[in-house]
Amino acid sequence: MSKPVTIKDIARICGVGVSTVSRAINDDPAIKAETKEKILAAVKEYHYVPNISARNLQATETNTIGLMVRGVGNVFFQEMYHLFQTELEKNGYSYAIHDVNEDDEVLMEAMQLERERRLKGIIFLGGRLTARHESLTDLNVPFVLCTVAHQDADSIADYNAVAIDDAKEGYRATNYLIEKGHKSIAIIAGKEHDREVGRNRLNGYFRALKDHGIERDQDLVAYMRSDIPEFTAENGYLTMKNLLSRGKKFTAVVCISDMVAFGAYKAIYEAGLKIPDDISVIGFDGIDLGRFMYPALTTVAQPANDLVSATTDLLFRNIEKAREPEQIICGATLKERESVKVIK
Repeated sequence: MSKPVTIKDIARICGVGVSTVSRAINDDPAIKAETKEKILAAVKEYHYVPNISARNLQATETNTIGLMVRGVGNVFFQEMYHLFQTELEKNGYSYAIHDVNEDDEVLMEAMQLERERRLKGIIFLGGRLTARHESLTDLNVPFVLCTVAHQDADSIADYNAVAIDDAKEGYRATNYLIEKGHKSIAIIAGKEHDREVGRNRLNGYFRALKDHGIERDQDLVAYMRSDIPEFTAENGYLTMKNLLSRGKKFTAVVCISDMVAFGAYKAIYEAGLKIPDDISVIGFDGIDLGRFMYPALTTVAQPANDLVSATTDLLFRNIEKAREPEQIICGATLKERESVKVIK
């Protein structure tokens, strides 16, 4: 006897997320008509039967905080999960992690999770706020944006948010290299049309060059590939190979994440070059694995504990009593290790 069809099977067949299938089955008016029609046709064709008992069990859950993660594979975010778990459980809450893909409508995903799990609050981790398309005020529970990029101050002012200043910290990384005597500095940036974290860190890089009278050279700006996941070692490796193939000389490179830097290490070594003798490397995030690279990676470390603590405190205060929106900026720190050479 063949196994019964699951909701994941229907999602795969239709090329949509599991929550989209759930919304279609529950007649969510926000879902597109053609998408709903496609899903319901698949449900009928493959004789999918929703698990009502499981749904009813979920509906009885209380004191749960939803953690909406855009970039669930992000190693820095993975290091934050146990911190969130500790803070939430200490205050009597459980939590449910929900992976949000780049193409998913984060508001719809959040509203669905809110209904299914009867959430007390939501934490949005990573990604970008697009106020024109997402009216987060439609949510019926308190929420906090943590490390969520935004295009301008006005767009974030209506929401509770906790983050670092990515432009400022991108400046810090570049300024550090300049202070060590480097003048020809490359950068592995985000995707070319990125308007999120990668763009903000790139803008910090440009501003540091300008403040030190160093002319901007677009040949030294390498954008991550768009056909594979960004902020990964693979993307860092391939982007660094592309950068080196241009034949442009540089003594240092800013990598906008540590994972990207790890990939860059491999490309540099394969080219017969040494770190930091030939090329100095600085990363971003401060993930623990950087200590074990050879040489150990100098990096701008995001304050994971501060970010988590500020986020949960802000959420708890708003669960207790609705307050005026707050925006909290946490400061990063520069961890000096062995991957940057001083040029005299």
